[in-house]
This record gives sequence, C-alpha cells and structure tokens, in this order.
Amino acid sequence: MTSTTEQKAPTADERRVELSIGGMTCASCAARVEKKLNRMDGVSAGVNYATEKARISYADSVSVDDLIATVERTGYSAQLPPPPAAPGPEAPAAAPADERGAGAAEATVTDAHGSAADSGSEGTGELAAMRQRFLVALVLSVPVVLLSMVPFLQFDNWQWLSLVLASPVVVWAGLPFHRATWKNLRHGAATMDTLISVGTLAAFGWSLWALFFGDAGMPGMRHGFEFTLSPGYGGGTSALYLEVAAGVTTFLLLGRYLEARAKRRAGSALRALMQLGAKDVAVLRDGAEHRIPVSRLAVGDRFVVRPGETIATDGTVDEGSSALDTSMLTGESVPVDVSEGDAVTGATVNVSGRLVVTATRVGSDTQLARMARMVEDAQSGKAEVQRLADRVSAVFVPVVLVLAAATLVGWLLATGAAAAAFTAAVAVLIIACPCALGLATPTALMVGTGRGAQLGILIKGPEVLESTRRVDTVVLDKTGTVTTGRMELHDVVPAEGVTEDELLRLAGALEDASEHPIARAIARGARERRGADAPPLPTPQDFGNLAGLGVRGTVEGRAVEVGRTPPGGLPQALAGAAAAAEAQGRTAVTVSWDGSARGVLTVADTVKDTSAEAVRELRALGLTPVLLTGDNRTVAEAVARSVGILRDGAAAEDTVIAGVLPEDKAGEVRRLQAEGRTVAMVGDGINDAAALASADLGLAMGTGTDAAIEAGDLTLVRGDLRVAADAIRLSRRTLSTIKGNLWWAFGYNVAALPLAAAGLLNPMIAGAAMAFSSVFVVTNSLRLRRFR
Repeated sequence: MTSTTEQKAPTADERRVELSIGGMTCASCAARVEKKLNRMDGVSAGVNYATEKARISYADSVSVDDLIATVERTGYSAQLPPPPAAPGPEAPAAAPADERGAGAAEATVTDAHGSAADSGSEGTGELAAMRQRFLVALVLSVPVVLLSMVPFLQFDNWQWLSLVLASPVVVWAGLPFHRATWKNLRHGAATMDTLISVGTLAAFGWSLWALFFGDAGMPGMRHGFEFTLSPGYGGGTSALYLEVAAGVTTFLLLGRYLEARAKRRAGSALRALMQLGAKDVAVLRDGAEHRIPVSRLAVGDRFVVRPGETIATDGTVDEGSSALDTSMLTGESVPVDVSEGDAVTGATVNVSGRLVVTATRVGSDTQLARMARMVEDAQSGKAEVQRLADRVSAVFVPVVLVLAAATLVGWLLATGAAAAAFTAAVAVLIIACPCALGLATPTALMVGTGRGAQLGILIKGPEVLESTRRVDTVVLDKTGTVTTGRMELHDVVPAEGVTEDELLRLAGALEDASEHPIARAIARGARERRGADAPPLPTPQDFGNLAGLGVRGTVEGRAVEVGRTPPGGLPQALAGAAAAAEAQGRTAVTVSWDGSARGVLTVADTVKDTSAEAVRELRALGLTPVLLTGDNRTVAEAVARSVGILRDGAAAEDTVIAGVLPEDKAGEVRRLQAEGRTVAMVGDGINDAAALASADLGLAMGTGTDAAIEAGDLTLVRGDLRVAADAIRLSRRTLSTIKGNLWWAFGYNVAALPLAAAGLLNPMIAGAAMAFSSVFVVTNSLRLRRFR
C-alpha cells in the first residue's frame, strides 16, 4: 500500500506482514507509528488510522517481534491478526505466513468466518462502552451547562453542585483523552488528544482555583454566558469554566462515538463480503456424504450443493444443472445457468437443481477471498491527496500548542484580562483538533471501495482514483470484452428445395465431430434451432478434415462437406448471402452434399447486448472509445459500428485499431499515450495483460484470465462492459468526496483558528464545532453507500 512516505514495492528478499495497531486516536498517532517503523533499517510501512492496521514490508534482518516492539515503544499496541482455524486431516496445513508471501492479510481473509466475526464482536463491545461513557457524560453535563448559561437558574451555591456534576465528566468520561495524552507525553509526543486533554484540564483546573482560592465559591455568585469574548470577559478569580470542561468533553465523546459507529458502517461492506461463504459443506467420500467445516475442504474434493445452499468454494460442476444467484459477488440480479463442465464460484447460491462440484480452489485462493483481499488492500491505502494531509497533521499539534501559548501571552499583554486570555487559549486548543483531517480520505475510501465490491467493482488501490479523473481515451479489447468471445450461428440460408431443418441436421451432425470453434458454434446452433423435441443429430461416418477447407463425412448416406465454397461456385441466392455476411464481418460457411451447394451458414462472435449502452455511457463521461483487436479490419469496423464506437462520417483509423498481434497491444497503448492521451484499457485475456499494465488505468474483466486481472487497476467482476462506466463514475465520485472532505477539514481549521485566537469563540462552542466537523466528514463519506 501507499503511505505518507510512499511505500515501495517489496522485493524478492523482503517479507510482508499486517499488524493490528491499538491505541490510535487520531491521524497524528498513525503518522507517528508510521514514522517510527520507517526509521528501521529494511522496513517500509504504511499505517492507516481508519482501518487501524499497518502494512509492512521488511528485510530478512528484521523480525515481526522487532516490528511489534518498535510500535510498543512508540506508545501503542501491535499484534498479528488471529490465525485461521487449524485444518483438519483431510486438508493440507497452511504454509507459514512469510512463506506464502501474502502473510497475515491472507490469513485474515481465509478465516472469514472466525477472526472476522470475532473482530466484529470486539468492535461492537468497544462501541457500546463508548456509548455508555458518552451517555453518562451527557446526563451529568447538561445541568452544568444550563446552570452556567442561564443566570435565572442559578441559586445560592449552584457552583458547588456544578463542580460535583462536572468532576466525573472531566475525570472519568474524559479519561480516554487523558490516558492517551499521558502515554504520548511519556514518549515525547503530542497528538490531537493532547489538545483536548490540556484544554479541558486547564478549564477544570482554573475553575478549581477560582472556587477554592478566588471569589467564585462565594454564596450568591452569578455567572453569565457569552458566545464570544471581550477584553473584560469574566471576573478574573470569579470566572468559572466548568461548563467548558464538561461540555467540551461531552461534545468530543459524542463526536468520537459517531465517528466510530460511522467507521464501522463504512467497513460493513468488507465484513459482509467476508461473511458470504458457506460455513460447512457436504463432501462425498466413498459414495457417502460427510458434513465438514469449509476450512477442511481440499482441492479435488467433490461436494454436494442442494437448492438454497451456498457453494462452498470455487469449483467445476461434475453432475447436475441449476441456476446460480451470483448477485452477492457480481451485483447481477439475473441467475446464471450452469451444467456439467461449467465453473462455479464460492459464495454464490444454488437456486434450483442439485449439483455435485469438484473443488478447484480453496481458502485464500478463491475468488471471494481474492475480492476481499483486494478491497481491504484498497481501503488500507492512501491517495496522493491524503499524503499532504498526513504531512500537515504530523506537525499540526506542536504548532497549535505554540499558537495557544502565543494567544495567552498576546491577550495578557494587550488587555491584562487573565480570564479572557485563558479562555481564548483554551478555545484555540479545542477548535484546532484536526480529527476531520485524518478521517477525510480513509472513510471515503472505505465506503467507496466497499460499495464497489457490492456492485462487482474491485478498486485495487487509492491511486486508481486519481487516474480515473485524468483519463480521456478508453481502449476496448474486442473479443470477450465488447463481444461474448464465443462464436454463434446467426443466419441459415438453405438452397431451393432444401429445408432449414435438413440443412441444420446434416451440417450440425458433421460439425459435431469437430473441435474447431466455428464447428462447435454450428453444432450448438443446430441443436438450439431444431428444438429440444427434435431427434438427436445423427452420427457421421468416414469423418475427415480438409486442410484449410473444412470437414467432410457421410451423414444419412450422403457425402457432406462443410467449409469453403465448392469448386463449382454458389447459386446466385447463396452467393448473395455469403457476400452480405462477409460485408458484415461474419464468416460464411458453405454446406454441400452430393457435389452441390445446399446452403450457407453465417457464424460470428456475438456482440454483447449491453456493449452499445456501455459505449454511450463511456462517451457521456467524456471518454473517446477505441476498439483494439487482432481481427481483420472488416470484422473490426462492423463490430465498432454496431456498438457506436465508429460513427457515420468518422475516420475509422481514429477509433478502430485492427490486425494487431497480441504482443503489439501494449505498443498501441503507448502510441496513444505518446499522442498526449491519458488511456484506460479494458480487456480480459492473457494477451491483454501487458496492455492493461501499460495503460494509465487498467480495467480487467473479472470473467477473464488471472493474468489480466492481476495486471488491471480495477477489476469488473461481471463480464458486462457497462460496469466499466460504473467503475469510473464510482472512482470519480469517491475522489470528489475525498477532496470535499479535505476542503472542509482544512477550511474549517484555517477559518476557525483566527476566530478562536481573537476571542470570538467560546471554548464550548469551539468543542461542539470541532466534533461536528468530524461527524460531517464521516457522514459525507457515507453518502457513497447510495451510489447507483
């Protein structure tokens, strides 16, 4: 992942680990831990405040214990995530984290039903404790604030009742702030908690002094309230700040509680993703079913999936046919039909028939685990805009402490009013806490990437968001991206005196014996068009290939040939049909028997139903679509014209790049970049991997090869090109939300600090505003959950 000091990619000699960091209360805490780790030789670390995790690459000379010890010396706790459940005797033991390479991050994903749930329960308990602390503070501080703000509610000795009520709020309810401050001061550090603790304790301490040694404790004392200060504010030794100490503590506890609850909601998509899989599975052993935990499932195991059950892991259907609900992983609501030989994905739900599946990938290798890992990696990263915020927050606290001291001295020299000077200094301390600054990017990333996962869009890292803003050209691979990648039978044109059923029966029977993609398309199309009630295709005799010409054989006593045009040519009607097919970029196949041409079949790679709509959406985003293919220009232009890439009057050379060898696709991307374009590439094949990696933004179709998916920046789980437009829109929306959050956080502090220093903000109002700032940033990020 990327850190404040951009984290380098691990080399072959480095190991990677993920640590859970405890005790962080603000962005400057994360920055401090990150700085200490990166000072270690051979260590490159990034710490994320929102996810409370550190992603670390380290050399062999460093151990995990060294890393944990460094974090603890910094004043925080660190531990490895819980290991996955121990495998049973049927499953091989997992390799050590360092040997597997992905380390503890994989362990976390693998144990989606154990450790993830445990951490969720722990988070719920912490949230409940925080809520209880806030409610107690609220009940006790409301009377203190009312008594201090409303003079006619004040009675003789009301100030002593306020002290009794305010003391538990400041001491007990504010304990998390004081404890964090003391821990950091012991290590020579200052954080946002330092500002809060110093401010509230200073207000409380002043009040104690005024009550016991000044005039504030006298019977009959009355106290007013002002939103702003004036040079004569307060009465020196008669001024009380109990409402400031109690009110600020309560406001900040509310802000922390709402922030924690919102952060938990922001990460709910990832937790939901990790909880999708089945808990146990019915494995076939010696012809009998045995129910075992999913963690004991091994590659090669055959297991049963009944209607309504969740498929336990990725595999291939051995027996049965059914429809699968894949909406949890892809966002696609239409069930997908599967039968023998089809691949199925773990965490999808079997809707209808009984299936027997052979496991092909288990544990951290499954698509569900890989998706969860990609989402978690993206949520743990930092965008370029966040690095600036980190650098600012790292030096902000010392600057604010100096500014507060300067405010105190300045007011004393200018007015001589100690109470007003003290109040202005406390307001500076309270208003300055840039908690919103530390939450601006992580919360938006968590919500945006989580929502993307629900829609079948996986964002690999935060730097991807910045790439989507600059892209102006999108290069689309044809086969498997714009088209289905599977040849289909389109037109059936029989000669005079020949029926369509006869043509399909004889041609389909002969082609059924061939493995060529065109032959498979004709055989499959013949069965579909003749209907389920039709007799099966006959078996050909004397089948043979004609090199470069097609196939031949005897079907129902007739010598049938399927392939190129016969030497005698075609009748006029069939010749016209063949010419029209070729003009549309389709392949014309001639069917002959007994020495005469009997019909023409046209075959083509079918354009996906949604491709034209996807192209329109990409254009609406300001992108110029370009079709890239190894096919000939006639086919390429026909496909480009059918989906709207090639428009009437436009030069085909500008939008259609045809006849490109697989190894040259990356070169074409670089050529477009050399023309000054910022290029996004959408592809799905192994031959697209280099082009995806070369592009400014790579979008890999999740239905494609692993190589393409690994090379892409965004993975589109569904094989629907419209998701590419959704992915770019979501990325841009997430980036704009981050920038809006940062603008608010920066603008708020820049505008509020001079007001506080000038005495125009009461400390309690400053505390409320500061808490609202954090809540606003998190709430603004949560709007991404409604992205459609």
